[in-house]
Amino acid sequence: MAGLIKREDIDEVRSRTRLDDVVGEFVSLRTAGVGSLKGLCPFHDERTPSFHVRTQVGMYHCFGCGESGDVFTFLQKLDGVTFAEAVERQAERVGVQLRYEEGEGPPREEVGRRQRLIEMHQVAEEYYRLQLGEAEAQTAREYLAARGFDAESLDRFGVGYSPRGWDNLLRFVRGRGFTTEEITASGLVSEGRRGIYDRFRGRIMWPIRDVTGRTIGFGARKLYDDDQGPKYLNTPETPLYRKAHVLYGLDLAKREIARTKRVVVVEGYTDVMAAHLAGVGQAVATCGTAFGEDHAKVVSRLLGDEASGSGEVVFTFDGDEAGQRAALKAFELEQRFVAQTFVAVEAGGRDPSDLRAEEGDAAVRDLVDGRRPLFEFAIAQAISRFDLSTVEGRVGAMRAAAPVVASIRDAAMRPGYERLVAGRLGVGMEEVAEAVRRAKPASGGRGRTGERRPDSPSSGRGGRQAGRGAQQSGPRQSGAQQSGIQHSGRGGWERSAPAPAQGVGSPSSPYESGTAGRIEEYAEQLGSAASAVPDFDPVAVRIERGALQVALQQPQFVNATLFDGLNGEVFTHPDLRNVHVCMQQSGGIRAGLTDPAGWPERVMETASGRGDERVRSLVGALAVEPLPAEDAAGVERYSRGIIARLFDSDMARIASELHSRLQRTDPTDLETSSALLNQLQILEQQRARIRQLM
Repeated sequence: MAGLIKREDIDEVRSRTRLDDVVGEFVSLRTAGVGSLKGLCPFHDERTPSFHVRTQVGMYHCFGCGESGDVFTFLQKLDGVTFAEAVERQAERVGVQLRYEEGEGPPREEVGRRQRLIEMHQVAEEYYRLQLGEAEAQTAREYLAARGFDAESLDRFGVGYSPRGWDNLLRFVRGRGFTTEEITASGLVSEGRRGIYDRFRGRIMWPIRDVTGRTIGFGARKLYDDDQGPKYLNTPETPLYRKAHVLYGLDLAKREIARTKRVVVVEGYTDVMAAHLAGVGQAVATCGTAFGEDHAKVVSRLLGDEASGSGEVVFTFDGDEAGQRAALKAFELEQRFVAQTFVAVEAGGRDPSDLRAEEGDAAVRDLVDGRRPLFEFAIAQAISRFDLSTVEGRVGAMRAAAPVVASIRDAAMRPGYERLVAGRLGVGMEEVAEAVRRAKPASGGRGRTGERRPDSPSSGRGGRQAGRGAQQSGPRQSGAQQSGIQHSGRGGWERSAPAPAQGVGSPSSPYESGTAGRIEEYAEQLGSAASAVPDFDPVAVRIERGALQVALQQPQFVNATLFDGLNGEVFTHPDLRNVHVCMQQSGGIRAGLTDPAGWPERVMETASGRGDERVRSLVGALAVEPLPAEDAAGVERYSRGIIARLFDSDMARIASELHSRLQRTDPTDLETSSALLNQLQILEQQRARIRQLM
C-alpha cells in the first residue's frame, strides 16, 4: 500500500507555490514592508490586520492569535484537511506528480476521501450540464431564457438540469466507479425505504463552488407543480459543504471584491447571475440560509476590512415584508463590519434578476449605485411603525430610532443622523440627542456603538494594555512591568506605553548617534517581550529578538561561525535562547544559506520536535514580521547593524566576566593578570571593529 509522500515531492510542490496567491484567495493582502504582506487573519476575528505573509520564505504568522506555518499548514487549518490532502490538492494545482514511500503511512482511503467527493461533484456537474440540452429540459431552458440568460451565461455559471427519473444520477456516478458509501456521503442522493435515490429530480441545478472554484454542492429550483418539495433545495451538510460558510458566486467575485473593496449581497442564484452579467462583479448570495456571522467573517476577510472603514457591504433585498425583515437582520450583523454597510431595495420590489430581465443591465447597476446607508434604512423602518400625527407616536418613534443612532460606530456621523430623526419627527435636536445618549449601553466593555469605555481592555493590538496602570501600584515591579512589555503567549510580543530606553543607545551611551541611533529606533519598532524573567534589560531583548529575526529572514547577512558559536547566555530571555538552540540543532546559519526558503520551517520543526510549541510560534513570528526598512539597501544596513549589536553584547558580557576574574586575581599573580589584560585588549579591538558596523 502507498505510504508517505516523498519529501522531495513535497519540497517541489512548495517551491512551485506562491503563498500569497493561495492566501489571497481567502484574504485581501496589502504591502506591509519589504517582502511582507498583511491582511485580516482568517483564523480569528479581528478588525486590524495582524496576519503577515512573507512569500520569499513561504511562511505566514498572525501576531494576534499566534497561528503560523507554510502553505500546507494554511490549507490544513482553513479547509480542515490532512497534511497529505493539502499536499495532494496543491500538487494538482501546480502540476506535480506525487510519489509515495512504500510502507507505513496514512491510509490512502482516508487521505483521498475528500478528493473523491470533489471528483464526484465535478462528474455530477458535467452530467447536469449535459442534461440541460436534452428534450426533457425544455421547461428549464424557457425559464432561464425568460430571465435573459443565454447559453454563454449558463455555461459561465455551470447551470444544469436534473432529470425527473428516480436514480439517473445515481446510476451515472456508479458507472464512473464511485461506491455506494461515497455517493451517500456526497449529499447527491437521499435514502428511503426503497434504498437510495437522486436527491435532485426535475430541477434547474446551480453548482455551488468554494472560493477556489471547486464544486462542493448544488442549489436546485423546482419547475413542476407536482414537485412536492421546497421551491429551492440545496445540498445538505457534508464534509465538503457547510452552508453557513459558503457564499454562492464567491469564486467569480473574489478578485473584483478585493479590487473594488465592495461586496454586494443578493438573495438568490439568478440574482448573482444577473448582477455579474450586468457588470456588478462583486455579487454573492447565501445558500439556503440567512446571512450570518460566519458569512460576515468571510466577507470581512475578502474586503481586508480595516479601521479605515474604506470598504462597502451592500445588501440587496426584495421590497416585500420578507425582504425588509432580511434587511433588518443584516443590520443586526452590521457591527461585524468595519466597512460601511448599505442596503439597496428596488422601489417596485423587484430583485436584480427581474430588474435586469425587464429593464436591462443599467438598471441593476443603478440599483447598487443608489444604495442607502443601512442605518438610514433601519431608522426609516423603526419610525414607520408609529403614527407621527400624534405626540405619543412621535415620542415612540424617537425612542425606537435612538438605539439605531446610538449603535453607529463613527461618532462624527451620529449628529447627522440625530438631525435626520429630528427632521422626520418634527422634534428638537436636544430631545433626540438625549434619547440617543440614554440608549447607549450602560454595561462595561464594547457596546453596539463600537466605542470602548475608558476602563475596559481593548481587543486590538494597539491597546491590549489598557488598564495596566493598576499593575504599577505594587511594592516592586519586574523589568517587564517597568517597561510595559510582556509576552502574549501567542508568538507575538506586546508592549504598553513606551518607557525611556536605558542602557546601550541611551544618551549616556557612546553609540547614541549615526547608525546605532537608527538601530535603536528600529529595535523599538520591533516590539519586545519578557515573560517570567525579572529585571531584564528591554533594550537587550529587543536587540536579541531583532538579531534572531534577521538570522531567520536574511541569513546571508550573518556570520555563520560567530552566530552559531554564540554562548546562549547572550540571550537574556529564555524563549529567545531556545530559538537560538533550535537554530543550532537545525544546522545553523549554513543550513539557512543552503536553503533560505526552507530555513524557518526547519527551525519550527526542530522546536516542535522538542515539544516546545511556544517557541515554534515565536519562530513563526520572527520569520514573517517585517524588517524595519523601506528597501533592500535598508534591509542590509539594518540586518548587519543589529547582528553587530548582538555580537557586541556578547563581547561586553565576556569582558565583564574577564574584569570580574581580574578583580579576583591575586595582585602578585602577574602571569594570570597579564593574560587576562591581554584578552581584554584583544576583545576591545574586536569590539572596535564591530562598532564600525553599528
